[in-house]
Amino acid sequence: MRLFISFIFIFLCGEIHELFAQSTPKYSNEFLSIGVGARGLAMSNAQTAVVNDVTSGYWNPAGLLDIKDQYEVSLMHAEYFAGIAKYDYAAFATPIDSVSHLGISIIRFAVDDIPDTRFLYDANGAINYDNIQFFSAADYAFLFSYARKLSIIKGLKTGANFKVIHRIAGEFATAWGFGLDAGAQLERKNWKFGLMLRDITGTFNSWSHNTELVVDVYTQTGNVIPENSTEVTVPRAILGVGRYFPVFQDFGVLATFDLISTFDGERNTVISSDLVSVDPALAMEIDYKKVAYLRLGMGNIQELTDFDGSNYTTMQANFGIGVKIKEISIDYALTDIGDQSESLYSHVFSLKASLNKK
Repeated sequence: MRLFISFIFIFLCGEIHELFAQSTPKYSNEFLSIGVGARGLAMSNAQTAVVNDVTSGYWNPAGLLDIKDQYEVSLMHAEYFAGIAKYDYAAFATPIDSVSHLGISIIRFAVDDIPDTRFLYDANGAINYDNIQFFSAADYAFLFSYARKLSIIKGLKTGANFKVIHRIAGEFATAWGFGLDAGAQLERKNWKFGLMLRDITGTFNSWSHNTELVVDVYTQTGNVIPENSTEVTVPRAILGVGRYFPVFQDFGVLATFDLISTFDGERNTVISSDLVSVDPALAMEIDYKKVAYLRLGMGNIQELTDFDGSNYTTMQANFGIGVKIKEISIDYALTDIGDQSESLYSHVFSLKASLNKK
């Protein structure tokens, strides 16, 4: 059975690679790979098997079924690159009935107030700073999630996302994209297993360029005039496993491990090939009476080349804490979106609230 599953996995990897890799960019919609919620970011994105709250709409929609309250909402704000880039997230989830839940998530990653200096010089050739206007380069994602328990296998939960992507670069270019995700979670004897398939059909972004705004400048500077095009985000698969271990009377440890597999060509990951690249993430969450939490995560393992030509291995270590006060959870993470040697760590805060009608 294991041999058969391995064969199927390798076959699917090859099919995905042949279908997408030759005609698509390697890093498309990468803002959707950052993660959401301070808990998940502190745990290096190792959430596929253990996520069980409103953030499941992003990590694995099947986890929405573990929400016990009537409504659950979450908010997050983060800033990267010394505050240049703003990253915001909001989500809402609610049960439909005893076997199905619904969720909505909104993500925005943007650089605002970018100066447009095309008209810096007036008709007389003099600099006029009043002619400078400002625009934003922003990426938006809207995720509509549905989760449902299946009776065919005990403990099996499934979910899916329909997502809408909207990307803008001021008035110069806009893109709309659509895609599907599918996820599942299974619990067996205190072990939790998760599978998340992102962009299972490929997410297609159609770009429309307003070339009239830049044709004069681009012609003078020798740049290529952009053309309308379609960009495809290649599918990726995330397999996770986790388990909760009670420790002493008031303490417990949740350990989890994810394998993130991409099929868009060779990447700088632990397992790397033209067929599939695999990036592992390992994390644990220590709790005290399910009220106070300490979180640690490790991921993004890469091999870099030093100035003398020698190679060395780096990894991204993340840290976080959390506290739950009645129906309010406040979480903090110290993390970044790349290797610590290339970008500064950022402070991420998120808030989660559970609501019930009286």
